Amino acid sequence: MDKQGIIIYNAKIFTEKNTFRGSLRIEGDVIAEIFKGEVSETILQRNQVIDASDLWLLPGVIDSHVHFRDPGLTEKADITTESKAALAGGVTSFIDMPNTIPPTTTMAALETKQQIAAEKSLINYGFFLGATPNNLNELLQADPQQVPGIKMYLGSTTGNLIVDKNIVQQLMASSQHLLVAHAEDDLVIQRNSALYKEQFGENVPFSYHPMIRSTEACYKTTASLVEMAMRNHSRLHIAHVSTANELALFDGSKSLSEKQITAEACIPYLWFDQRDYDQWGAKIKSNPAIKTENDKKALLQALTTNKIDTIATDHAPHLLSEKTGSYFQTPSGIPSIQYSLPLMLELVRHGQVSIEKVIEKMCYAPATLFRIHRRGYIRKGFFADLVLVDPNNSWTITSESTLSKCGWTPYEGVSLHAKVTHTFVNGVLQFENDKIIGSSKGKALSFNIK
Repeated sequence: MDKQGIIIYNAKIFTEKNTFRGSLRIEGDVIAEIFKGEVSETILQRNQVIDASDLWLLPGVIDSHVHFRDPGLTEKADITTESKAALAGGVTSFIDMPNTIPPTTTMAALETKQQIAAEKSLINYGFFLGATPNNLNELLQADPQQVPGIKMYLGSTTGNLIVDKNIVQQLMASSQHLLVAHAEDDLVIQRNSALYKEQFGENVPFSYHPMIRSTEACYKTTASLVEMAMRNHSRLHIAHVSTANELALFDGSKSLSEKQITAEACIPYLWFDQRDYDQWGAKIKSNPAIKTENDKKALLQALTTNKIDTIATDHAPHLLSEKTGSYFQTPSGIPSIQYSLPLMLELVRHGQVSIEKVIEKMCYAPATLFRIHRRGYIRKGFFADLVLVDPNNSWTITSESTLSKCGWTPYEGVSLHAKVTHTFVNGVLQFENDKIIGSSKGKALSFNIK
């Protein structure tokens, strides 16, 4: 007898309303039924059964801040390799940043990336448009169902994407899109760079990175952007918040759907702090810089108080050979996507954040903030993007287990106690027990559909 679908049987199921022991049936690409308690023998016989008695069932993670490098930088990574790494980490959808080569600053460039992803990605995909000094009309005309937001770089990055306050003001006054900001003051960074270059030459210690890309550089720009957004009544999302000082600019008292100003935390800033430069050096050089232990603790606390709205990775692979140069020659960026959910579950184990907050910030909130159609939640009729986790499976991260094309990780040697065992994308089991077993391609994410 042909099976009607798949039953994930007897899991501990986490939904936004409650947590319970039950089962879930997938039919086609959607969640067909959710059962509390027992399931009839007839239903079990009619479906393929996956016994999840010792496992947790979570929505698939939506990573809304990645750099998968396609096109133009595929020696570092590409959508095929990074979507495999994502599957191993329970990530079922990604939104990619525009600072590729060529940069994603037109709808034509965005559609080219969508075509590449349709051929290569094992998970669902979306792409930001990038603001430049010259593409305002293109951005204003962009299809909101294809574009989750417009990325504004106010700090140096790949390509010609840095914009000044005049461009930001025009966007805030005219655009209906969510504006996503990399908020660092370039003049402060240049001043600090010159100061430490005079002291150390090219061999600035990597531990000085948070003094070059400083708290001042972050707070000054974030405060200015928040003030501008409030004045223009525009939606603003601050990416990769890295300082305790910036948290004073965000309001945790409103629900996410009511917020005009929102904020993102990224895994490296929740895991590492300034003390880790002595061990990892260039491997944890990122922009903004990883800062102090107090900053890290404040960011973790801000998850609980809802001043931070989403958790992403800023997954940014570089070749290991690129991470061996002097300070000014070493690119910034950390590969994180494969280990993001397990690392957050380790913080849950240590009492630094609740499991409910992790799921909220990694699944529900990105779906709500970016208005992603029928994803991010365990709900009947939603796409079956699902993750099974063994909460009692001790393992250690190694570079050999890293699926990202770059082949290394700064989390090497970290011991964890929860592991992703199964990842479903659109109802298809793509990853099971350390192996990519599916070859189905993901779907383009749809945004802003009422």
